[in-house]
Amino acid sequence: MEQNGHGSMGDQSQAIVSNLDRLRSRIARASIDSGRSGDSVRLVCVSKGQEVSALRAALVAGERIFGENRVQEAARKWPDLKTEFAPVELHLIGPLQTNKVREAVALFDVIETLDRPRLAEALAREFDAAGRRPKLYVEVNTGREPQKAGVLPEDADNFIKFCRQDCSLEIEGLMCIPPADQQASPHFALLAQIASRNGIDCLSMGMSADYELGIQLGATHVRVGSAIFGARLHA
Repeated sequence: MEQNGHGSMGDQSQAIVSNLDRLRSRIARASIDSGRSGDSVRLVCVSKGQEVSALRAALVAGERIFGENRVQEAARKWPDLKTEFAPVELHLIGPLQTNKVREAVALFDVIETLDRPRLAEALAREFDAAGRRPKLYVEVNTGREPQKAGVLPEDADNFIKFCRQDCSLEIEGLMCIPPADQQASPHFALLAQIASRNGIDCLSMGMSADYELGIQLGATHVRVGSAIFGARLHA
């Protein structure tokens, strides 16, 4: 990749700015069409697998909420950028291993993938030790896919209760990733139902292919990567 600003890096930055302009307009329109204000839905720019130059282009364009899948990758890319472009809100949107909890709590502002008692207990201990409390979303495996993380829908109420009562954790949101081969609508509707009966306000649902549907069904956050940055440079 050329690094002189006149070749592909400049083209990439321009494409990201154009993509963001288009995306913001569509999010605002979908929000208004759903009976909400045009600024009621937050865009989480999914920056996993992207180089710092791409992140910088989105930051310069005004974006301040980003999602990463891996703690180690985020730790390489974000500390300096978070300082330079503060305030940045960094979301962990990939599975969290208990041995990465300390790093995750130090780096992330929102952890969207709380899905099991052992992780809840580890987070509670680290919150107390670090004196820092990132916001927490429970990930729900709405499609009951064995290869995916997330608490099963039928277990979600009890798990949320466990987090709140046994671990003294505040649960601010729910997140889901519908099966790729199914209509997303029933999964988004199910997540909204779980949130409603548990007094949860934030719903992280909808990605590049279906974020408008997510907004229609109550999303407060949409996680969009390829529609902003194009294909990832690495997995």
